[in-house]
Amino acid sequence: MKPERELHEPVPGFQITRREFLKLTGGGIIVFFTVCELPFFPEEAEGEPLPTDFNAFLKIGEDGRVSCFTGKIEMGQGVITSLAQMLADELEVSIDSVDMVMGDTDLCPWDMGTFGSRTTRFFGPPLRAAAAEARAVLLALASERLRVRVQKLAVENGEVFEKTRPGNRVAYAHLTRGKRIERHLSGPVKLKDPYEFKLMHRPELRRDAFEKVTGKAKYAGDIHVPGMLYARILRPPAHDARLVSADLSEAEKVEGVRIVRNRDLIAVLHPQPDLAEAAVLKIKADFERPKSDIDDKTIFNHLLKVAPAGSVLDSGGSLETGEREAKAHFDATYLNSYVAHAPIEPHTATVHLEGNHVTVWPSSQTPFRAKEEAAQALGISEENVRVISPFVGGGFGGKTRNLQVGEAARLARLTGKPVQVAWSRNEEFFYDSFRPAAVVKIRSGATEHGDILFWDYHVYFAGDRGAAHFYDIPNHRTVSYGGWGGTAGSHPFATGAWRAPSNNTNTFARESQIDIMAAQARMDPLVFRLQNMADEKMKRVLKAAAEKFGWMKSPAPSGKGRGIACGTDAGTYVATIAEVEVDKRSGAVSVRRVVCAQDMGLSINPEGAAIQIEGCITMGMGYALTEEIHFQGGDILDLNFDTYEIPRFSWLPRIETVIIENPDSPPQGGGEPAIITMGAVLANAVFDACGARLFQLPMTPERVKKALAVAG
Repeated sequence: MKPERELHEPVPGFQITRREFLKLTGGGIIVFFTVCELPFFPEEAEGEPLPTDFNAFLKIGEDGRVSCFTGKIEMGQGVITSLAQMLADELEVSIDSVDMVMGDTDLCPWDMGTFGSRTTRFFGPPLRAAAAEARAVLLALASERLRVRVQKLAVENGEVFEKTRPGNRVAYAHLTRGKRIERHLSGPVKLKDPYEFKLMHRPELRRDAFEKVTGKAKYAGDIHVPGMLYARILRPPAHDARLVSADLSEAEKVEGVRIVRNRDLIAVLHPQPDLAEAAVLKIKADFERPKSDIDDKTIFNHLLKVAPAGSVLDSGGSLETGEREAKAHFDATYLNSYVAHAPIEPHTATVHLEGNHVTVWPSSQTPFRAKEEAAQALGISEENVRVISPFVGGGFGGKTRNLQVGEAARLARLTGKPVQVAWSRNEEFFYDSFRPAAVVKIRSGATEHGDILFWDYHVYFAGDRGAAHFYDIPNHRTVSYGGWGGTAGSHPFATGAWRAPSNNTNTFARESQIDIMAAQARMDPLVFRLQNMADEKMKRVLKAAAEKFGWMKSPAPSGKGRGIACGTDAGTYVATIAEVEVDKRSGAVSVRRVVCAQDMGLSINPEGAAIQIEGCITMGMGYALTEEIHFQGGDILDLNFDTYEIPRFSWLPRIETVIIENPDSPPQGGGEPAIITMGAVLANAVFDACGARLFQLPMTPERVKKALAVAG
């Protein structure tokens, strides 16, 4: 049997049940535990088989190495490092002795997927508890071996020793040799206090850094199985377009090509991907396109017309009383366009079918859903499908769908060969589940002293996350109409979760409205927020950002180009301050400096957290300034980066991060919170710079110039 730390390597046709795997793991200590992770997106988890026994486990092998088996995947967020830190610290071993086995559906118990900044805060605590349980078992074994009471023993670097006689010691490997001990974590265990941490709450170099920097890291597109064919698929020119005819004669002339036509699927396959691409371009196809008067300009009126009945998320007091007593009233409508995920790695899947067994290597955030979808496409039992997750080159919510897995599985069945489907950049844009276009309408009012009296908030098709405010407003109501998934007839193409879904839109609208009210009251925007805020944690984060920035009080617009925005996401509190310059002739916005502070409870890896904040700020500049999908009906007009502009290195401002010290609180999400404030903070900074208020994202130069004209 191969060493356990190599079990996650691809083995085509290797099929065992979970119970069979447990039998093969050999001796050692195994602790099973359940991650109580409620569905973050209920519609995405509907019908999933929630585990009743366990859905993760760790093992201390006879060689002393520690393995953690989880259905979570690594897509750049750094959990391959932070989870290992948590496990190693609680178990008192070096991080180098920990193997993370992730996203292999034959080796790892079921998991709903990796999204929503949930891995560390939901998976981390039970992982620590399982490690503490294993440590207790090891101490009991050592007590028997060393003939010393447990209370007199200590643990360090994978060895148990007597406190008064350090030479009297035994290694974990010796304690586990020849034994098989299974434990189910069923109750509370004593975890380390923060002052005892040796690895957690300290910067740690990412464990995948060397592989990724040197190019040794394997992604779905790097998988190659002998005899494999690369597939290129004939695509429609627009969503809902119907194929009328297809002339394949010229494509068939390409040497070595294989063409498959099966119902709605026409694919060209070849051992060389460039020749498959050349052949598919030779197909002469005629499509019938549906007519539509919905485009990127009319979409907002369309959404308001088709919106379902609203759902009240939060309310209090009396809006009528607030309106009557308020001296200043503010009505505003905020818009955001469709935004693409645009990951560096397009959707890819390699499928190897051997008899009735299949192995899938997908670029996916949801390996167990990919397993189910492959089984459905092939008409076989899920037990015969193994999904092995390589590194994922960015997901941001867009790789929770696995359309490419079904395509590759169908083609593998039809050809009898291993098949890889790797979407082109055009396909990645065309079949994306975009962040939805959305509308937010806000009515609010305040006293002459700047106290907010009423807040009437209505969000259409963005979703609920981040919609509820955290200000001290006596009379308020928050209503949501349709989620980010939309309703029938709402969107002309697929929409879905996009990094911190809903919250980018809601924070942009809320924090812009707060700034408008502060400016009308001739109050400094920081002072105005603090005056209307009862949440002490948010106050602390906001003050930390202001202190780091060196905020100087003045009402907006001051001409200095400074903006503030704050919000909460995934349990994390975040406040951002930015400084911009606006070219009034061209309308171009240049971001000069961004300071972001966040309270995320216990920060497992502060270095990793800072990297995530910097990534959020960079990505957030895109949806705030340039990123939007132009379309006509189902025809997507932006299919590559020549027209869809994402942030460039030359755009990057000076970025400073502040992670609030709060190690006594549980860890919260870190992969998404810092992105939610970017639209609002830049809109508020633009207003402070030139007096132009932007109500639609992205704030393109054309929109900035129009806002300048309105501002006079």
